[in-house]
Amino acid sequence: MIKSNYKVLGVMSGTSLDGIDLVYTAFNFDSNWQFEIICAETLPYDKYWVNKLKGLVLLTENELQQIDKEYTVYLASKINRFIHKYKISEIDAICSHGHTALHQPENKLTYQIGNLPDLATLLQQTVVCDFRVQDVRLGGQGAPLVPIGDALLFSEFDYCLNLGGFANISTDINNKRVAYDICPVNIVLNYYVNQLGFDFDDSGSIASTGNVNQDLLNQLNNLGFYKEPYPKSLGLEWVYKNVIPLMDSFKLDIKGVLRTFVEHIAVQISEEINHKNNASVLITGGGVYHKLLIDKLKEKTNNAIVIPHKNIVEFKEALIFAFLGVLRLRGEVNCLQSVTGAQYDHSSGTIFYP
Repeated sequence: MIKSNYKVLGVMSGTSLDGIDLVYTAFNFDSNWQFEIICAETLPYDKYWVNKLKGLVLLTENELQQIDKEYTVYLASKINRFIHKYKISEIDAICSHGHTALHQPENKLTYQIGNLPDLATLLQQTVVCDFRVQDVRLGGQGAPLVPIGDALLFSEFDYCLNLGGFANISTDINNKRVAYDICPVNIVLNYYVNQLGFDFDDSGSIASTGNVNQDLLNQLNNLGFYKEPYPKSLGLEWVYKNVIPLMDSFKLDIKGVLRTFVEHIAVQISEEINHKNNASVLITGGGVYHKLLIDKLKEKTNNAIVIPHKNIVEFKEALIFAFLGVLRLRGEVNCLQSVTGAQYDHSSGTIFYP
């Protein structure tokens, strides 16, 4: 019998390498879905794992499989620590995104580490994971997966925009949910600010001291990806192939690089959200705290920019992966053809039992 109440743990690790987001959430269904975040925390990666995860795209298949085993054990230890810290006793499932190692949907390939059956054994809990693989097999992009949660949990907003490693957006067009990646965000900004010895550019204070290089900005805005129709998604490989070499070729100081890329992000996002007038735009993800980026975005749109409670800003993706797991347990659609380009709507994710 399908329940109407669930208590689940959502686990998310994004490309910006901020850490592992963990959120313990109660979901209730009564004609529509409601949620409550009971507790949440981000567990930062240490230098060992930051360096390991940064280099995943360079590894051989055998090396990846070895890291997968190691990361699964590490992930289980972090989840167990969270459960014990918050004295969580009631868990219907642990719903985990894992960490993306490879994402090449055009080659029918996507690989998230940390999704091995060992996770359920180590946690002694039901685990729902590996949400992307089935969609890619069905001809989809395998990303973004969050839009079903946007549609069912945040339907009052015209756009849901997430500023993480990449900017991705979801909205309704002609009564269909569509979603796609817009451009890189923190994955590029952090790459350059790391060279100054910082983990991130706090409030955009470093970028705000730089100047926009118009030639670089034009070349960034002319990258082929931006002309492609949705559904479309970005991966680390695309950044290393198309963005970093272009930016480095200009030999700018880091301040100039950061300032130019912030302008690029604002241009790309505003072009998308300005397709609708008088729209409300819910913005979440770490990029919300980049004051310069948000200010530039506000300059380029007349739409209402809405920044929600800190828990939603920081844990919305983990919350929605928890929700994807609930939908999978119920055998209900959690992956939309209109979003990923798969052959049909489907219920995606692998369920492991201890």
